[in-house]
Amino acid sequence: MPETTQQIIERVGLIPMLRAHNAGQAHAVVQAMLAGGVSVVEVTMTVPGAVDLLRELKREYASQLILGSGTVTTTQEAESTIDAGAEFVVSPSFHPEVVNRTRALGNVAIPGALTPSEVITAWNAGADYVKVFPCSAVGGASYLKALLAPFLFLKLIPTGGITLQTAEGFFRAGARALGVGSDLVDSGRHRPRNPGDHHRSRPRLLASAR
Repeated sequence: MPETTQQIIERVGLIPMLRAHNAGQAHAVVQAMLAGGVSVVEVTMTVPGAVDLLRELKREYASQLILGSGTVTTTQEAESTIDAGAEFVVSPSFHPEVVNRTRALGNVAIPGALTPSEVITAWNAGADYVKVFPCSAVGGASYLKALLAPFLFLKLIPTGGITLQTAEGFFRAGARALGVGSDLVDSGRHRPRNPGDHHRSRPRLLASAR
């Protein structure tokens, strides 16, 4: 039986946020990620032509890659990115209409929240996971552990400021996956920092989840 999107997200353990200035840079980053064994990518709406890029990536890497859309704050963005191939939809904040529409279309909804009230509200609205953002700014792994103490059933994806050095603590605290950006991708040039970075960083990040 084929793995579900949620199963793949949790197996891979990483959701790299792809931010690029153009399609060429985006393809280069995706190829490097695939070479390093990372088969989940989130294309943020801040990427120029994000919807067209999603469609291109889906066409080229459909059998290798689970694609998601990020920084989604409206139902129109959710619909257009899902139509282009996104299998999960991520928001930096909680938008109940986005969660509802994403779920109605059969896709995985990952709204953002921070406080306990925000997190449980997003979960109760039907979120498949809750993106805890910006997690590192409010205590990192210790904050995630505190959130889960009264809500053991929550599926949380901490995002924001996670590094190779802090990843293990997040997994130990109960993270289902990690939303990562600059630690895998050079945000200044939007390409792998060097050809070996993806091969080295993914095992170091995921070893802590074992």
